[in-house]
Amino acid sequence: MYIYQNKNWPKFVWDKISVLDLLAEVRFKQGLLLGRMENIGFTVKNEALLASMTEEIIRSGKIEGELLDTKQVRSSVARKLGIKNEDRVYVSENVRGFVDIIYDAVHNFDKPVTKKRLCDWQSMLFPGKNSGIYKIKTGDYRDDKLGPMQIVSGPMGLEKVHYQAPDAISLDKEMSSLIKFINDDESDDIIKAAVVHLWFVILHPFDDGNGRIARALTELMLARSERSSDRFYSMSSQIEKNRKAYYGALRITSDSSLDITSWMRWFLITLGDAIENSEILLKNVLRKSDFWSKHNAVNLNERQSKIINMLLDNFRGNLTSSKWAKINGVSQDTAGRDIAELVKMNILEKSGAGRNTRYKLNI
Repeated sequence: MYIYQNKNWPKFVWDKISVLDLLAEVRFKQGLLLGRMENIGFTVKNEALLASMTEEIIRSGKIEGELLDTKQVRSSVARKLGIKNEDRVYVSENVRGFVDIIYDAVHNFDKPVTKKRLCDWQSMLFPGKNSGIYKIKTGDYRDDKLGPMQIVSGPMGLEKVHYQAPDAISLDKEMSSLIKFINDDESDDIIKAAVVHLWFVILHPFDDGNGRIARALTELMLARSERSSDRFYSMSSQIEKNRKAYYGALRITSDSSLDITSWMRWFLITLGDAIENSEILLKNVLRKSDFWSKHNAVNLNERQSKIINMLLDNFRGNLTSSKWAKINGVSQDTAGRDIAELVKMNILEKSGAGRNTRYKLNI
């Protein structure tokens, strides 16, 4: 028996004491992060949003074995957020579609989830109606014309079935129950995020894209939990780091018991780790914030601000006066004056001599 075959389905149960203890820890970490991010400037905040949303999309795709081009994702995210981005690259339809899904999930978190919204998301993932070399049904729930939805492994003819999802004929009813829970249940939104993620994976309503849409729903629920579309951590990044444990936790779907304590604990622990590890994800962004806070009274020209931001973004190679002149489109003399001012203000450090003279940030 699978979990959805239990006579009490879908009345999930869990150990409330252990789960609520973990929820309190997550809420505390969430509050600390949001408090810190409130104190950073507008520009740096936008950089943080760009970094975290880009990471979420790339890692969510990677969990399913889809390697998305980082520059394409970042460029598309920047356009959606209205942030200036130097990368002018072609963005494929499937990347743009995935970005649109996550943007819709987190920026329209307060709008009702509907069948149409979910089906539109799935269509955006597969603009050519293909999954690899196979044609798939898009824009609606699966119909199982080619057989039941199964998760299998092993060579052809010797496949091992790990899980079989509910029959397609039951999906309208089953998904209506899930959608009603998302929109109407008054439980804590983080608790709901864990339940919704598992519930959606159990139903596996689409021919393909179920994992990515489950994680998009998680993003929507987490945005609701914070009452904000500002996302500063990536749940998918943490899941991707522990992908084996993620699929291990989902094995609960192959058990007829509706006790999902192990899943709830795994989800909350992973979410707490994702929030803590936002420090790593946002390292360069927070480094920028700290730098500009320290030098907020300094009067810099546009060229100087531009180069400093490039250095804070891990500038490749050594900064020389020639590079400064070329990047800013100015003369060598102007570059020399710009640099000399920053050295005098102790913002840049000089090393070497003659043609080997180079500069770096004094951090």
